[in-house]
This record gives sequence, C-alpha cells and structure tokens, in this order.
Amino acid sequence: MAEKKSRNIIQKIGIGCIIILGIIAFRYFDLGQYLSLDYLKASQAKFQALYLEHRVLVIAAYMGIYVVVTALSLPGAAVMTLAGGALFGFILGTVVVSFASTIGATLACVVSRFLLRDWVQNKFAKRLEKINQGIEKEGAFYLFSLRLVPVFPFFVINLAMGLTGMRLFTFFWVSQVGMLPGTMVYVNAGKELAQIDSLSGIMSPGVLISFAILGLFPITAKKLLAFYKRKLKPVSAQNDIEPS
Repeated sequence: MAEKKSRNIIQKIGIGCIIILGIIAFRYFDLGQYLSLDYLKASQAKFQALYLEHRVLVIAAYMGIYVVVTALSLPGAAVMTLAGGALFGFILGTVVVSFASTIGATLACVVSRFLLRDWVQNKFAKRLEKINQGIEKEGAFYLFSLRLVPVFPFFVINLAMGLTGMRLFTFFWVSQVGMLPGTMVYVNAGKELAQIDSLSGIMSPGVLISFAILGLFPITAKKLLAFYKRKLKPVSAQNDIEPS
C-alpha cells in the first residue's frame, strides 16, 4: 500500500513538472505571439495554402495544439477558434473546434482533480464556494448554465469542476453541448477574419443575452417543475383521505 502511494505521488510530481515546464516554455519563448489575432490575420494565406496541401495533417496538428492550450489553461483559445473557422469553414470548423475544446477542457478538469486540488482551492476559494453550491443543487444543469452564461471564465470552470464530484463523462458531454453555441459564433466569425479588429467585438450584447436566457432555461424549467409537483402533493394527499 505504501509503495503504491509513493508511486502515485511520484507520478503526480512527474506530470506536474511536465505541465509546469510547458507553461514556463510558453512564457519564456513568447509562444503567445503565435496565438494572437494579429499573427493569425497576417498568416492566414500561408495557413490556408498549407491546409490545402495537407488537410488531415493540419487538422490533427490544429486539434493537438488546441487541446494543449486548453488543457494547460493558456491564453489563445478564442484565437484558435477563429482560426478553425478561417481554415476549415463553418461545418468542419465547428466539429473540429467542438471536440478539441471539450477534450482540452476535460483534461484541464483531470489535472485540477488529481494534481492541483490544493492550489485551485486556495486560488479560487470564493468562486468555488458558489460553484459547489450550484452543483449540489442543480448538477449538470448548473454546468450547462455556466458554459453559456459568461459569469466565470471557461478555464476557471474547468479547474473548478475538478474539485467537484461530477463524473468526467458528464463533464465532457455537458461541456460539449454548452460550449457549442459560443463555438459556432466564433467559428462563423472566423470566416470573415479580415474584418475582425478585436475579440471583444465578436460577442454582441444581444448574443450574450440570448446565451444567458438559453443557459438559465433548464434550471428555470426544473425549478418550475419542482414547484408544480409540490403544489400537487397537498391536493393528492387530500384526495387520498377523502371517504369513498
């Protein structure tokens, strides 16, 4: 038992060191410049030509980079999504980005759950308190709402969910469905990459309000159903005690 525990600790330390080295390399070599909107716009023609020559290889490389960026909670996911729309078009881009972003988010959740539990707890204690309360009350509905309503950054949600008891499979499919509308908006915007001056202009207030309404609908419907059931119980009990 002690030997197994020591092996697990060594494995966690090893994986943790790899992650830390990856983040340090990202910062030291200034790799973030390649995930900027300006670089993407300047290199669009070059990437497009490369994609036309090696479609499968480019898609695989794109997904791999996207997964790493999301799993390590590095900045650049929004630009990567725009790149997906610019390179692959709306339909293929949506499929590729949806799976890459969800796989990366799930890996970030795994990292948080098994490696960074104490660090995340200390770093986001106040936000985690609200999220844990929501998970206890609403479960998957709450995660779905978080994915649609822009209250918490997506990387915070990934890390925070690692501290909950939610199953990874549930986290995966709810995240994929919940992030899909936002993915479609950014992928569609990526088709007109030359006209985009900033990331902040992609999500209009109307789109954000629509996402908020859509995200709150499942929880609202659940609460209304629970209220309706509570109202029916007294009536049902009264009918049961009436003499026949």
